[in-house]
Order: sequence, then structure tokens, then C-alpha cells
Amino acid sequence: MTTLLHSSIKLGTLHLPNRIIMAPLTRMRAPESVPTDLMATYYSQRASAGLIISEATPISPQGVGYPATPGIWNQQQIEAWQKITTAAHEKKGRMVLQLWHVGRISHPDFHDGDLPVAPSAIMPNGQAITPTGMKPFVTPRALVLEEIPGIVEDYRQAAKNALAAGFDGVEIHSANGYLLDQFLRDGTNQRTDNYGGSLENRARLLLEVTTAVIEVCGAGRVGIRLSPSGTFNDMADSNPEAIFVYLLTELSHFNLAYLHIVDALEGDIRHGAKVITLDVLRKAYKGNLIVCGGYNQVRGEAVLAEGMADAVAFGQLYIANPDLVERFQHHAPLNVPDATTFYGGDERGYIDYPNFAG
Repeated sequence: MTTLLHSSIKLGTLHLPNRIIMAPLTRMRAPESVPTDLMATYYSQRASAGLIISEATPISPQGVGYPATPGIWNQQQIEAWQKITTAAHEKKGRMVLQLWHVGRISHPDFHDGDLPVAPSAIMPNGQAITPTGMKPFVTPRALVLEEIPGIVEDYRQAAKNALAAGFDGVEIHSANGYLLDQFLRDGTNQRTDNYGGSLENRARLLLEVTTAVIEVCGAGRVGIRLSPSGTFNDMADSNPEAIFVYLLTELSHFNLAYLHIVDALEGDIRHGAKVITLDVLRKAYKGNLIVCGGYNQVRGEAVLAEGMADAVAFGQLYIANPDLVERFQHHAPLNVPDATTFYGGDERGYIDYPNFAG
């Protein structure tokens, strides 16, 4: 019997054989910001996923905030990603690139001593992961109005580069406290120009980026990731439901491939998240929804059966189970992920998890 998770679906122009999505997973295994052959093995091992969403990939040197994350701003990176998409496609996989700018979640060590940029000069609590260890975040530099069109162009060029690298589409990362999310929330955006204050103004940059990326890829090959209830990276908003319902209503007009929602996690709730329930988001957005956030097979089937989502993304389960689709199908035991190997390192904890033997 075909379960809901194993049923096919069309997201925009993407035809998926199942609704089991590999979530974007930062693994920090790309020295000098260039993808590696090891990454080609890693992603191709997971090609049975309905869709692979790549690890978050900085659109420019300014967008970098973690060591050894692969970029998409130069020809060397494009050619290295081509090996990865080819490896995934040879196994009949489908893969989109997640476009990323971290904004204030960076450190001068990544920028030759220059400050990270943000909508406003508000320092996040916490520490940056730098090439030489953990260091306190700094107060970022507020982007001046004249710089913002350049940010939009960086997203546009990154989308072109993603297509040149053989990706089937792109996902705009506007979640988890990074630059586009920083513009959405009034806890990080205190601008008084056209990009701050009102709901319309705070949503403006994401909508401009979305328009630019669609002009490159076509709407049917573009997704967006949001974390409406997220507190990660010291995020807060006085009325998150207002900004996200407004945003989802606007995004409904774009005919995107999908919207990817990160549910409120236990850590968000512990840090005082104002939780926006999935039914509110489902009502606001007229289009395909992917959900993620600690889902297992039972909970994934349930959210599909309830009509609250169209597909489910799995993160840590995909780290440890490259053949997650097959394991779910056979109700097979799951490998347990080794958290000590999540970030950085070599093939251990990356490409050496065993497949289901049945």
C-alpha cells in the first residue's frame, strides 16, 4: 500500500515521486567555500528523496557566516556544484539550491575585518562560529538604502549560477534569523525608510528578492523557507502573526513551487516564542506547503492526512539514513545520528551510515 509520504506530487514544475524531502543541512565540509567530491557522494546517496534541498549556500562573500560552507558566487563553485547535481541526477534525484545570506550572524573574521551587515545595527546575543573558534557576535553595520538593490542582484546572480550548476530550482532562505528574516522582524529591523516600520516595508526585501529570482528561474522552480515562530539566532517580533500572515497572503500571488515552513521547535518555545499554529499559516497561504521540524514517519503521515501540509522535510533523520524513503517504506529501524560529526570533519558521520539491508 502506498502511504501518503510515498505518494507522488507536483510542486511547480518539479515532479516528485514521493513527499519525503531532504531538509537543508549545514555540514561545513567545503574548505575555501568550494564544494567537494565528498559532497557529491553524500547527496547522491540520498537521491531517492522526493526532493533534496541543498545545505544553505551563501550568495556572496558578504553572505558568509560559518566556516567551510559552499558558495555559489564564482565559476569554480558552479563547476564543483555541477559534479554534485550530475551525481544526484544520475540516480534520478531532484535537487534545489538554498540561497543564503546570513546578515548579522557573522563575524569580521569572515570579512577581512569589516563588520557584518544587517537591516539595523543590533547585536545578536550569542557567539559566532569562526575559523579559529567561537567568538562573541559584534554589532553589525546597518545596510544603507543604496546598498539594498545590490543585495537583490546578488540573489538574482546566485539563481543564475544555480541553474548553470544544474540545479532543478532554488529555495530562498528567509528563515532561522538570517538576513531576509532579520528584515521581516521588528526585533531586528528598526529602519525608518522603505524597508522598515510597516508590514509592507519589512516584507519588501523578500518580495523583491522573490521577484528577481522568479525572473531567472520561473516561479515553478522557486521555493521559500520561513520560520514564523522561530527564536533561533536571537529573533523576536512584537506581532509575528501579523507580519507572517501578511507575507503569506502576498506570496500566494507568486505561484511558487512551494513554501517551506519550519515549525516551532522545543527550543523556540523554551525561549518564549509566540507560536503561530500551522492552521493559521495554511489558511493564509494558497499553494504547496512543505513542513519540517522534528518530524518522524508517524507525525509526517498525520500532517499530510490532516491536509496541513503537502510534503514533509526531514533533517537529522536524513543525516543518518541516506535511504530514508526505503526505511519508511519497510518500517525498518533507523540509524541514530552522531551529533559530534554534524559540523565539519571528513567522511565519518557523513557518507558512512549504512543502508537498510532488507
